[in-house]
Amino acid sequence: MSRIAIIPARGGSKRIPKKNLKNFLGKPIIAYSIEAALSSGLFDEVMVSTDDEEIASVALSYGASVPFLRSSENSDDFATTIDVIDEVLKAYEKNGILYSNVCCIYPTSPLLKTESLNLGLSLMNKKKFDSVFPVVSYSYPIWRSVKVLDDGKVEMFWPNNLNARSQDLQAAFHDAGQFYWFDVSKFNKDCTVFGPNSGVIKLNELEVQDIDTLVDWKIAEIKYNILNEKKDSYKS
Repeated sequence: MSRIAIIPARGGSKRIPKKNLKNFLGKPIIAYSIEAALSSGLFDEVMVSTDDEEIASVALSYGASVPFLRSSENSDDFATTIDVIDEVLKAYEKNGILYSNVCCIYPTSPLLKTESLNLGLSLMNKKKFDSVFPVVSYSYPIWRSVKVLDDGKVEMFWPNNLNARSQDLQAAFHDAGQFYWFDVSKFNKDCTVFGPNSGVIKLNELEVQDIDTLVDWKIAEIKYNILNEKKDSYKS
Protein backbone atom coordinates (compact mmCIF):
# COMPACT_ATOMS: atom_id res chain seq x y z
CA MET A 1 0.00 0.00 0.00
CA SER A 2 1.28 3.45 -0.91
CA ARG A 3 1.53 6.03 1.86
CA ILE A 4 2.22 9.76 1.94
CA ALA A 5 2.92 12.15 4.82
CA ILE A 6 1.37 15.59 4.33
CA ILE A 7 2.74 18.37 6.52
CA PRO A 8 0.52 21.50 6.28
CA ALA A 9 2.58 24.63 6.97
CA ARG A 10 1.26 27.98 5.87
CA GLY A 11 3.26 31.16 6.29
CA GLY A 12 0.67 33.43 7.89
CA SER A 13 0.86 32.48 11.57
CA LYS A 14 -0.43 35.28 13.78
CA ARG A 15 0.17 34.42 17.46
CA ILE A 16 3.79 33.40 16.90
CA PRO A 17 5.12 35.10 13.74
CA LYS A 18 6.86 32.69 11.34
CA LYS A 19 5.98 29.92 13.78
CA ASN A 20 6.77 27.04 11.44
CA LEU A 21 10.31 28.34 10.86
CA LYS A 22 11.08 29.55 14.39
CA ASN A 23 14.22 28.08 15.92
CA PHE A 24 13.44 25.23 18.29
CA LEU A 25 16.58 24.09 20.12
CA GLY A 26 18.85 24.60 17.13
CA LYS A 27 16.73 24.12 14.03
CA PRO A 28 13.40 25.22 12.50
CA ILE A 29 10.55 23.55 14.33
CA ILE A 30 9.12 22.11 11.09
CA ALA A 31 12.34 20.10 10.69
CA TYR A 32 11.34 17.81 13.57
CA SER A 33 8.12 16.72 11.83
CA ILE A 34 9.93 16.18 8.54
CA GLU A 35 12.71 14.17 10.18
CA ALA A 36 10.27 12.03 12.18
CA ALA A 37 8.33 11.18 9.03
CA LEU A 38 11.47 10.38 7.01
CA SER A 39 13.17 8.35 9.72
CA SER A 40 10.03 6.26 10.28
CA GLY A 41 10.48 4.63 6.88
CA LEU A 42 6.69 4.44 6.53
CA PHE A 43 6.19 6.77 3.58
CA ASP A 44 6.67 6.72 -0.15
CA GLU A 45 6.72 10.51 0.00
CA VAL A 46 6.96 13.17 2.69
CA MET A 47 5.58 16.44 1.35
CA VAL A 48 4.98 19.90 2.76
CA SER A 49 1.93 21.89 1.71
CA THR A 50 2.75 25.59 2.02
CA ASP A 51 2.06 28.95 0.45
CA ASP A 52 5.39 30.33 1.64
CA GLU A 53 8.60 30.23 -0.44
CA GLU A 54 10.84 30.35 2.65
CA ILE A 55 9.05 27.42 4.28
CA ALA A 56 9.29 25.53 0.99
CA SER A 57 13.04 26.13 0.83
CA VAL A 58 13.60 24.97 4.41
CA ALA A 59 11.39 21.91 3.87
CA LEU A 60 13.41 20.92 0.81
CA SER A 61 16.68 21.36 2.71
CA TYR A 62 15.50 18.84 5.33
CA GLY A 63 14.50 16.25 2.74
CA ALA A 64 10.77 16.85 2.18
CA SER A 65 9.23 17.44 -1.22
CA VAL A 66 7.28 20.56 -2.17
CA PRO A 67 5.85 19.71 -5.58
CA PHE A 68 3.63 22.80 -5.68
CA LEU A 69 2.65 25.80 -3.57
CA ARG A 70 -0.70 25.85 -1.83
CA SER A 71 -3.49 27.87 -3.41
CA SER A 72 -4.36 31.27 -1.94
CA GLU A 73 -7.87 29.93 -1.29
CA ASN A 74 -6.48 27.43 1.21
CA SER A 75 -3.91 29.76 2.76
CA ASP A 76 -6.10 32.14 4.76
CA ASP A 77 -7.23 31.95 8.38
CA PHE A 78 -10.43 30.10 7.45
CA ALA A 79 -8.92 27.20 5.51
CA THR A 80 -9.13 23.91 7.39
CA THR A 81 -6.77 20.96 7.53
CA ILE A 82 -9.40 19.01 5.58
CA ASP A 83 -9.32 21.63 2.81
CA VAL A 84 -5.54 21.40 2.57
CA ILE A 85 -5.47 17.60 2.50
CA ASP A 86 -8.18 17.51 -0.16
CA GLU A 87 -6.24 19.98 -2.32
CA VAL A 88 -3.05 17.92 -2.04
CA LEU A 89 -4.69 14.60 -2.86
CA LYS A 90 -6.53 16.05 -5.86
CA ALA A 91 -3.32 17.60 -7.18
CA TYR A 92 -1.55 14.24 -7.01
CA GLU A 93 -4.54 12.49 -8.56
CA LYS A 94 -4.42 14.86 -11.56
CA ASN A 95 -0.89 13.60 -12.15
CA GLY A 96 -1.99 9.99 -11.89
CA ILE A 97 -0.59 9.44 -8.39
CA LEU A 98 -2.88 7.74 -5.89
CA TYR A 99 -2.20 6.91 -2.25
CA SER A 100 -3.94 4.36 -0.05
CA ASN A 101 -3.06 5.90 3.33
CA VAL A 102 -2.21 9.42 4.41
CA CYS A 103 -0.67 10.71 7.60
CA CYS A 104 -1.24 14.42 8.15
CA ILE A 105 1.56 15.55 10.47
CA TYR A 106 1.44 19.00 11.98
CA PRO A 107 4.58 21.13 11.50
CA THR A 108 4.90 22.17 15.15
CA SER A 109 5.21 18.68 16.65
CA PRO A 110 8.80 18.48 17.96
CA LEU A 111 7.78 15.88 20.56
CA LEU A 112 6.48 13.48 17.90
CA LYS A 113 8.09 10.03 18.06
CA THR A 114 8.47 7.65 15.13
CA GLU A 115 7.16 4.93 17.45
CA SER A 116 3.84 6.79 17.65
CA LEU A 117 3.58 6.96 13.86
CA ASN A 118 4.27 3.23 13.63
CA LEU A 119 1.78 2.42 16.38
CA GLY A 120 -0.91 4.53 14.76
CA LEU A 121 -0.56 2.82 11.38
CA SER A 122 -0.41 -0.62 12.95
CA LEU A 123 -3.59 0.04 14.94
CA MET A 124 -5.45 1.37 11.90
CA ASN A 125 -4.59 -1.72 9.88
CA LYS A 126 -5.21 -4.20 12.68
CA LYS A 127 -8.57 -2.80 13.79
CA LYS A 128 -9.72 -1.69 10.32
CA PHE A 129 -10.21 1.87 11.58
CA ASP A 130 -10.91 4.65 9.10
CA SER A 131 -8.47 6.89 10.96
CA VAL A 132 -6.21 6.93 14.02
CA PHE A 133 -4.75 9.84 15.96
CA PRO A 134 -2.99 10.36 19.32
CA VAL A 135 -4.77 11.65 22.43
CA VAL A 136 -3.72 12.66 25.93
CA SER A 137 -5.80 12.68 29.10
CA TYR A 138 -6.89 15.90 30.76
CA SER A 139 -4.82 16.49 33.87
CA TYR A 140 -7.96 17.34 35.88
CA PRO A 141 -11.42 15.71 35.49
CA ILE A 142 -13.46 17.82 33.10
CA TRP A 143 -16.63 16.53 34.78
CA ARG A 144 -15.92 18.91 37.68
CA SER A 145 -15.21 21.89 35.43
CA VAL A 146 -16.85 25.26 36.07
CA LYS A 147 -17.86 28.23 33.96
CA VAL A 148 -17.56 31.88 34.95
CA LEU A 149 -20.75 33.84 34.30
CA ASP A 150 -20.96 37.45 33.10
CA ASP A 151 -21.63 38.70 36.62
CA GLY A 152 -18.46 37.02 37.90
CA LYS A 153 -20.22 34.17 39.65
CA VAL A 154 -19.22 30.58 39.03
CA GLU A 155 -21.37 27.63 38.03
CA MET A 156 -20.57 23.97 37.49
CA PHE A 157 -21.18 22.44 34.05
CA TRP A 158 -22.22 19.21 35.77
CA PRO A 159 -23.52 20.10 39.27
CA ASN A 160 -24.22 16.44 40.07
CA ASN A 161 -20.46 15.88 40.25
CA LEU A 162 -19.90 18.49 42.97
CA ASN A 163 -19.05 15.92 45.64
CA ALA A 164 -17.75 13.20 43.34
CA ARG A 165 -14.25 11.86 43.95
CA SER A 166 -11.83 12.45 41.08
CA GLN A 167 -10.89 8.76 40.95
CA ASP A 168 -14.54 7.79 40.47
CA LEU A 169 -15.01 9.95 37.35
CA GLN A 170 -14.42 8.65 33.85
CA ALA A 171 -11.12 9.63 32.24
CA ALA A 172 -11.46 12.18 29.43
CA PHE A 173 -9.00 12.77 26.61
CA HIS A 174 -8.26 15.42 24.00
CA ASP A 175 -6.56 15.42 20.62
CA ALA A 176 -2.77 15.61 21.02
CA GLY A 177 -2.51 17.72 17.86
CA GLN A 178 0.37 15.76 16.31
CA PHE A 179 -0.93 13.67 13.42
CA TYR A 180 -3.86 11.86 11.79
CA TRP A 181 -3.54 8.57 9.95
CA PHE A 182 -6.44 7.87 7.62
CA ASP A 183 -7.64 5.69 4.79
CA VAL A 184 -7.89 7.74 1.58
CA SER A 185 -10.97 5.93 0.25
CA LYS A 186 -12.84 6.74 3.47
CA PHE A 187 -11.60 10.34 3.41
CA ASN A 188 -12.80 10.82 -0.16
CA LYS A 189 -16.21 9.51 0.83
CA ASP A 190 -16.75 11.33 4.14
CA CYS A 191 -14.21 14.19 3.92
CA THR A 192 -13.24 13.85 7.59
CA VAL A 193 -10.44 12.37 9.69
CA PHE A 194 -12.58 11.92 12.79
CA GLY A 195 -15.68 9.78 12.69
CA PRO A 196 -17.49 6.86 14.33
CA ASN A 197 -14.82 4.41 13.13
CA SER A 198 -11.80 6.36 14.38
CA GLY A 199 -9.28 4.91 16.83
CA VAL A 200 -6.67 6.48 19.09
CA ILE A 201 -3.31 5.85 20.69
CA LYS A 202 -2.74 7.28 24.15
CA LEU A 203 0.27 9.45 24.88
CA ASN A 204 1.47 10.73 28.23
CA GLU A 205 1.56 14.40 29.18
CA LEU A 206 5.31 14.66 28.66
CA GLU A 207 4.96 13.70 24.98
CA VAL A 208 2.37 16.37 24.15
CA GLN A 209 2.40 20.15 24.07
CA ASP A 210 0.07 22.50 22.23
CA ILE A 211 2.17 25.45 21.02
CA ASP A 212 0.16 28.66 20.67
CA THR A 213 2.17 31.08 22.82
CA LEU A 214 5.81 31.70 23.66
CA VAL A 215 5.20 30.17 27.09
CA ASP A 216 3.93 27.02 25.35
CA TRP A 217 7.09 27.10 23.25
CA LYS A 218 9.36 27.16 26.30
CA ILE A 219 7.42 24.32 27.93
CA ALA A 220 7.79 22.25 24.73
CA GLU A 221 11.55 22.82 24.79
CA ILE A 222 11.72 21.69 28.42
CA LYS A 223 9.71 18.55 27.62
CA TYR A 224 11.91 17.82 24.61
CA ASN A 225 15.04 18.05 26.73
CA ILE A 226 13.56 15.78 29.41
CA LEU A 227 12.55 13.17 26.82
CA ASN A 228 15.99 13.21 25.24
CA GLU A 229 17.75 13.04 28.59
CA LYS A 230 15.78 9.83 29.18
CA LYS A 231 16.95 8.47 25.82
CA ASP A 232 20.57 9.27 26.65
CA SER A 233 20.29 7.59 30.07
CA TYR A 234 19.00 4.40 28.45
CA LYS A 235 22.02 4.33 26.12
CA SER A 236 24.61 4.83 28.85
